[in-house]
Amino acid sequence: MLVHQLLENSAQKYPEKEVLWDKGKWYTYKELEAQANRVSNYLIENGVRRGDRVAILMENSFEYVVAYYAILKAGAVTVELNTEILAEDFSYLLNHSEAVGLITQKKYLNSLQKIATELSFLRSVLFKEDDVVESDLPFHVTTFNELYQKFPSVNPAVRAIDIDLASIIYTSGSTGKPKGVMLTHLNILTNTRSIVEYLELSENDRIMVVLPFFYVYGKSLLNTHIAVGGSMVLYNSFTFPNKVLQAMIDTECTGFAGVPSHFSLLLNKSSVRKYTFPKLRYLTQAGGAMAPTLQKEVALVFYPAKLYIMYGATEASARLSYLDPRELPRRWGSIGKAIPNVELFVADSEGNPLPPGEVGEIVARGANIMVGYWKDEEETSRVLRNGLYFTGDLGKMDEDGFLYVVGRSKDMIKVGANRISAKEIEEKILEHEGILETAVVGVEDEVLGEAIKAFVVKKNNGVVLDEQDIISFCKQRLPTFKVPKYVEFRDTLPKTGSGKINKLELKKQMEKS
Repeated sequence: MLVHQLLENSAQKYPEKEVLWDKGKWYTYKELEAQANRVSNYLIENGVRRGDRVAILMENSFEYVVAYYAILKAGAVTVELNTEILAEDFSYLLNHSEAVGLITQKKYLNSLQKIATELSFLRSVLFKEDDVVESDLPFHVTTFNELYQKFPSVNPAVRAIDIDLASIIYTSGSTGKPKGVMLTHLNILTNTRSIVEYLELSENDRIMVVLPFFYVYGKSLLNTHIAVGGSMVLYNSFTFPNKVLQAMIDTECTGFAGVPSHFSLLLNKSSVRKYTFPKLRYLTQAGGAMAPTLQKEVALVFYPAKLYIMYGATEASARLSYLDPRELPRRWGSIGKAIPNVELFVADSEGNPLPPGEVGEIVARGANIMVGYWKDEEETSRVLRNGLYFTGDLGKMDEDGFLYVVGRSKDMIKVGANRISAKEIEEKILEHEGILETAVVGVEDEVLGEAIKAFVVKKNNGVVLDEQDIISFCKQRLPTFKVPKYVEFRDTLPKTGSGKINKLELKKQMEKS
């Protein structure tokens, strides 16, 4: 079976059923399937072949879902880009993935025009809006509405097998350059089936989607609900959480998925305690650790809906473990046990299981684990060893087999849903003429799990700096989620015997202060 066949099967079984609510309008399975076929037929006629990469840079919408399944139907590979992308990353990722097509929206037109001459592989661009055809881009440019009118809704039926590549999802690398996680149809389908099983999803489920589809957690919401014939309500803004809550009630949502910051905003910046959710069956949380105090409050406020604490990675097609809601009152802070068809345990550096209570690296086995990083054998061999995926998270297991994350082994910071390279931020800070050296670390944050803190040593060159100067400097060079939340100036930074900055010592100093 292939990922897009999830849609094909549900469209055949539930053609008139509502599948997607977008900006006040419901779309049916029949409409989604027909439009995905039309876009897929366009891609094929435009030269997209099995295994080619086609990028998506778009906010959640009906057209995003059409694009996703259309690319897969053409036998191609989706390359889904973060909507907060900078022009330099935009160019790098399109070239690195060798994307021959791009499906996007008008808000990214200016960025695309700036980098157009740098793109070596791109041949065509499909825009969501109708008023961009006269854009002077050196590519074939068209729009969704144009394709809907020109191309047939017949299924292109391109032959593929489940070990073919389905998606490349870029995630921050330890070197600062994004890594392309390669997921096959089998990887994604395996994880989809496991999530459907433990959440007990059915055609009666309807999820409120505030997570972006380019994010692997968000994408899992899409595929699991399409798989069972369920439906989704799209809400791209969380600025006014009361509107999200009201939409959940109005559209009779049975589920809500979020990262810790979503739940913190709901509890502290909304009127959630004044609402009742008669249809809400469950909530899921992933994308970083959620403080036990926040878990307890969420479970209480949304009772009797069940709260599922989950753990995963892009490299695992999303999910590795979940905590059964019945265990939550006895296991605050635990990430639970492995999901169906996954083996998950704490191991030494060779992958040998460690006894309960001993700290080691969390490792996993399963058909959901990626096949590697796109064009990066070195990073692939570092995390895929001895038949195991080494997550980079340090953990321990209790006597009953429940897992707990206790830290990170790599120099990565996990801020909400984003894994961020400390090295990338350090390199940007060092571009400032007044900075001698810097060290960036993750510090505990009740809302986001971790927040970014930069330790900075100034040059003795007369440049006057304060914390806000550094933050403003970073805002001009980094996406918002990579900008340090805290800045601390030091006269010196601790060093190892070889002269390297000693971040372990920095963290020890923070704990003492």
